[in-house]
Amino acid sequence: MTNTLRIKDRVIGGDNPCFMIAEIGLNHNGSIKIAKKLIDKACEAGADCVKFQKRNVNTLAIKEVLDAEDNRFPEFGKTYREIREYLEFSQEQYEEIKQYCDKKNIIFLCSAFDIESADFLEQLGVEAYKIASHCLTNLPLIEHIARKGKPMLVSTGMSTIDEIDETVMLIKKYNCPFMLFHCVSSYPQSAEESNLKMINVLSKRYNVPVGYSGHEIGIIISLAAIALGAKAIERHFTLDRNMIGFDHKLSLQPEELKELITKGREIERALGSGEKKITDKEWITRKKYHYSIVSKVNIPKGTIITKSMLTAKNPGTGLETRYLPKIVGKKAVVDIKEDEIIRFDMIEKNHKPKITQPNPISKAGKDNRDKGNR
Repeated sequence: MTNTLRIKDRVIGGDNPCFMIAEIGLNHNGSIKIAKKLIDKACEAGADCVKFQKRNVNTLAIKEVLDAEDNRFPEFGKTYREIREYLEFSQEQYEEIKQYCDKKNIIFLCSAFDIESADFLEQLGVEAYKIASHCLTNLPLIEHIARKGKPMLVSTGMSTIDEIDETVMLIKKYNCPFMLFHCVSSYPQSAEESNLKMINVLSKRYNVPVGYSGHEIGIIISLAAIALGAKAIERHFTLDRNMIGFDHKLSLQPEELKELITKGREIERALGSGEKKITDKEWITRKKYHYSIVSKVNIPKGTIITKSMLTAKNPGTGLETRYLPKIVGKKAVVDIKEDEIIRFDMIEKNHKPKITQPNPISKAGKDNRDKGNR
């Protein structure tokens, strides 16, 4: 598999910027107006993508569960079925939302919770599919979506490694591009539950981009995930945490989403390339504070320099102390004053130390050496 994934013009993974997903989910509360306002806020925050959820309520649970009395959100309905149906958008509404995302140049993404919803999204023209954690073991759904060949973004909350292995094998069977998300399905999720080291574990095990889907309060854990190499971040966000609904309480507000993305980009810049090099600003500091070889005493021209004649001091504009072996035992070709920075042009050139025990070489090697010295 490849360690990058493309959705429209965005490439996820490798050295590309972290893919920022603003999870609207159900926080639109069934209102197109709120959904569009959330899209606007996601764009203002610098998100790459907004994500919704699509489910067929009739096949979501057994009738006993769907028709049970549910008093959590009386504004939405009196039963679990009524609440869920209130929050579901129609095809026409989703078409309007997707067109609005296209106009705003932000990627529209949606979780498919069942086969019928996956086909609904395919007809809508989605570029990729998000698989929620509780759908990871729904292999008929995984296979159905993998057959479509579009990128799959798969969350791994409340699953075992064996279950992830099984799902990954199934997706690979259809050569479907995919990435995984480390996720802890706890609402809200504590720091102790977060287990961010799994990002690296999943990346090494499956050699695909690995993101982080978080349900914590605040942004610190998500920022830590970016520092640990997460290639995408998915967070719920809302206009106001005091709104009525399933996920508002554990969601980021617009200013927090913006802070997460801004600070996340700063972390990415701080991570750098992994190549050790001296920056332009470091060269200024280095020349000021590094140690140079300095004479401890006056060294007259023609004197053989000994270690006791030398010391090390600032600034770092002269020969570094690592050149001491090349200086000791050589003649000074000029008068060197006490407390003077040593330069190579003060020392005799082509000084050849005595070879007390030369290495034996073959005649061919000697001939080649002699030719090189001519």
